[in-house]
Amino acid sequence: MQKIRSGTFAALLLGSIAFPLPLAAAPVDTSPIREAALQDNIAWDFTEGLTTEVGPRPAGTPQEARAREWAVAKLKALGFSNVRSEPYKMPVWVRGHDEARILSPFPQNLALAALGNSASTSANGIEGEVLYFPTLSDLLAAPDGSLKGKIAFVSHVMAATQDGSSYSHFGATRRQGPSIASKKGAAAILIRSIGTDNHRLPHSGVQMWADGVKPIPAAALSTVDADQLTRILARGQSVRLRLTLTSKMLKDQPSGNVIAELPGTDPTAGIILAACHIDSWDQGTGAIDDASGCGIITAAALHAAKAGPLRRTIRILMAGAEEVGGDGGRAYFAAHDGERHAVAMESDFGADRVWRVDFKLPAGHEALSDRIASALSPLGIAPSRLAAGGGSDIEPLVKAGVPVIDLQQDGTHYFDIHHTADDTLDKVNRAQLQQNVSAWAVTLFAIADAAESLAVK
Repeated sequence: MQKIRSGTFAALLLGSIAFPLPLAAAPVDTSPIREAALQDNIAWDFTEGLTTEVGPRPAGTPQEARAREWAVAKLKALGFSNVRSEPYKMPVWVRGHDEARILSPFPQNLALAALGNSASTSANGIEGEVLYFPTLSDLLAAPDGSLKGKIAFVSHVMAATQDGSSYSHFGATRRQGPSIASKKGAAAILIRSIGTDNHRLPHSGVQMWADGVKPIPAAALSTVDADQLTRILARGQSVRLRLTLTSKMLKDQPSGNVIAELPGTDPTAGIILAACHIDSWDQGTGAIDDASGCGIITAAALHAAKAGPLRRTIRILMAGAEEVGGDGGRAYFAAHDGERHAVAMESDFGADRVWRVDFKLPAGHEALSDRIASALSPLGIAPSRLAAGGGSDIEPLVKAGVPVIDLQQDGTHYFDIHHTADDTLDKVNRAQLQQNVSAWAVTLFAIADAAESLAVK
């Protein structure tokens, strides 16, 4: 910790240094909501039911359709109004068989998972020499054409962070690496999984081909297999590998968003949108990504509404397709762009405790931010000076200028299991899930009950 010099300390005491402190605001009494939500069982029941009765639910597949049907029935049973599925169509990538084997110098199998939108090999696979690139920058620096017929392998060292900020940087290897490798002439690309674990479970995830780029087979090695391949390459011998990734692309497959509402008393006050996504990757059951998020917002909305008639409508959005590129969020925006949204929020970072709140509200709404911060303080949640940014499911609304609030969850362990077969119900801690519900409930109540004018679109 940096020491405060005595002169600075004295100046602070005398008020000669401008240092903004939170203004005392008369907070709404949210303690009954907060305490009731800390005993919540709805979020757990929702998460357990979706992951048990539906399981994996890749976007645009029959499993995702079953998830939407399940969610519609569940939300109706819980007492929501205007519950429906809003359909749209989308292209769907379907995984086939994933396999990799080092042929020489040390024959052995590697654990990997094809990345979303990967091109397919033949059923017999492809063979090639592996060229190693420690970072994405190294791959980018490779001369054009230098990878012709080769299998590129890109590694990195991703460390865990509480706010998940490392994902944006290291995720570029997954998002951009395949297109870069293709432009360099590679026959295929392997990357180290975008994860922070030490397990033999590869992390999947989507990547989008750049315009004009020829799709090539692309896969993520588990972190430990990436380390193994790196050690083998360090021996200085040529490494030859057989890669089999069979998959297919389907056009115009049905998907849809699930919508539900708790109507407010003032239709002109704007809608509070609470979003999550109901789809998941195919390896696990999508408990933390994002069944728990859907359970959190569902339970929190109900707890907020129990406090009495609310001025603003709380609308639940369970996007049917987020993992593969945000189709659900775009479909929602296309259908509801003309409606007045007061605030948009999203829960899509697991189920660990909320530790920070970020705001992006119109100027002059500091009193509302203070009331929300005051209500969250007993839960160990502090406001930051960072602007809220939202997530994929509300991104089009945020870009259009809709105010946004982020309840930031602890992501220290999130990328240990993100997009892996380990994303299962046992990873959800009930007490932390309840803390999320409580934080969301008091925040939704404060916005729904606020006299301020927030609706901008």
